[in-house]
Amino acid sequence: MKPRKKPKAKQAAEPKRGRGRPKGITAYRPEFVPWAAKAFEAGMTDFEVAQLLRVSEKTLNHWKLDHPEFLSALKTGKHVPDERVVRTLFHKATGYSYEAEEVFCQNGVVTRVPVVKHVPPDTTAMIFWLKNRRPAEWRDRHETQMNVSVSLAELVNLSFRPDLPEPKVIEHEPDESEK
Repeated sequence: MKPRKKPKAKQAAEPKRGRGRPKGITAYRPEFVPWAAKAFEAGMTDFEVAQLLRVSEKTLNHWKLDHPEFLSALKTGKHVPDERVVRTLFHKATGYSYEAEEVFCQNGVVTRVPVVKHVPPDTTAMIFWLKNRRPAEWRDRHETQMNVSVSLAELVNLSFRPDLPEPKVIEHEPDESEK
């Protein structure tokens, strides 16, 4: 049997550092404000902007809290594409017309004819718009409350209908399996 080795004395351990930059040191620079605003105007998400700026999404969220000018620029940048989608959804719900050009070729002669095309209203877009703009009127489930207090005797009296014939009692001989 081998003799057991004694454990070595523990050396004074250095304090562990967490992941990322040390507290108080940030990669934030003021020139990120217009860059991020333009990225959000182009429709990018928080995750995509964080990748663009080479930081984590968590860091981007910290910058929003620590730098009000950064948060303001992001909100302004996000507002632009959101408004465009609102206008587009409205046009899809109500229908619209647009100018186009049709090209014809007859006997080797190319003819360009301006036309006005019409896109009819879209029912799904209408429903989506109304459910969000008027939820009380257009939601799928309408919840109602009823306060009903009826005694059992009243319920029995309500269920009694004298115009119905008396129920018939059907008698039968028990089978041998029932005996």
